[in-house]
Amino acid sequence: MKVLLLSQHFWPESFRINEVAQSLSEQGCEVTVLTGKPNYPDGNLFPGYRLGGVQRERHAGFEIVRVPLLPRGEGGARKLVLNYLSFLLCASLQGPWALRGRRFDAIFVYGTSPILQAIAAIVLKWVKGAALVVWVQDLWPDSLEITGFVKSRRLLATVAAVVRWIYRRSDLLLVQSPAFVAPVQAMAGHTPVRVHENPGDRARPGTGEPTALRLDPARFNIVFAGNLGTVQSLDCVLDAAERLGPQSGMQWVLVGSGARYAWLAEQVARRGLTQVTLAGRLPPQQMPAVFAQADALLVSLTGGPALSRTVPSKIQAYLAAGRPILASMDGEGARVVQAAGAGLACAAEDAQALAAAARALQAMPAAQRQRMGEAGLNFYAEHYEPDRLAQVLVEHLKGAVAARNRQEEKVQ
Repeated sequence: MKVLLLSQHFWPESFRINEVAQSLSEQGCEVTVLTGKPNYPDGNLFPGYRLGGVQRERHAGFEIVRVPLLPRGEGGARKLVLNYLSFLLCASLQGPWALRGRRFDAIFVYGTSPILQAIAAIVLKWVKGAALVVWVQDLWPDSLEITGFVKSRRLLATVAAVVRWIYRRSDLLLVQSPAFVAPVQAMAGHTPVRVHENPGDRARPGTGEPTALRLDPARFNIVFAGNLGTVQSLDCVLDAAERLGPQSGMQWVLVGSGARYAWLAEQVARRGLTQVTLAGRLPPQQMPAVFAQADALLVSLTGGPALSRTVPSKIQAYLAAGRPILASMDGEGARVVQAAGAGLACAAEDAQALAAAARALQAMPAAQRQRMGEAGLNFYAEHYEPDRLAQVLVEHLKGAVAARNRQEEKVQ
């Protein structure tokens, strides 16, 4: 089966879709990737890439076709919007030309925000006559409203109309969480919606590169890894750390970068939070070595209906690490941690509850925390193992192609 994978972000940027593409290829699919020029997260083009023109390369056995886009730069809503829209425009106009003469059975969209990138896939669907499968990773327009990125009710209604248009021109919608099904189906009309959860890391747990980050073994180390953004409820994390104080013996280690990094650094300095360490961004290959030093792994989100339906991909990475998880969030993410027996969960944006949960985890016997980590590993193997989920994804794609072929036969 010939699959065109469309995603604004792709290798060498660090996104889960990189490994999904490799898994599809290993399952026998002929994969071609249509993407942009890499510039995430720092906002500058990676070395070896130029701003204009289409570039082609091969990686992990498949072809990557890159269309131009405007890099996101060092921040700001205007630059971010231009970054998204430039990829949408170039993928819609230059993508069909760059892929001329190529036939595809299915077009697969990695539907992170903004879901608008799927418009380019709809154009390619019309040109290529292929089945379109969109993997919905974020709920629009809900996430726009929650983050405060868009406040105009009229504009949110317009975005909702566009999202409905995208969903109803897809042949199959896959969603990353069972809680996504109802809101997506409500907008999708007759387009079928199926659950396909995010897989874990293809690298075996415990493998990876050494890291220069050394955690103090004399302290109880709580590690947060990932984007330091607006929806990660980082103010709640700092408040919990401040409540417990340095005398608790805990060290809160935040690994990553993002829109709130500068704010975090200012707050840590101003409030004298010596028990909070900002470690910066590390290569993904070093994270297993960081996780192995942690006593607990922290995942946090702000509250709200849309985010309560989300299972952050870091949960899969945490489960695979075999360490206890501390979840400060509502809904599906907390449910997964509790169902796995892999840690403790508390309400989103509740610093007092987070502090209490951290204290409870610290007070547990080491053997009990070890059993939590082992339970997480078992849950990971059962639900998020990459090869098994890749096989399921191939069946989803084949089903969408077959359904489209049947529909075309009826029309004829």
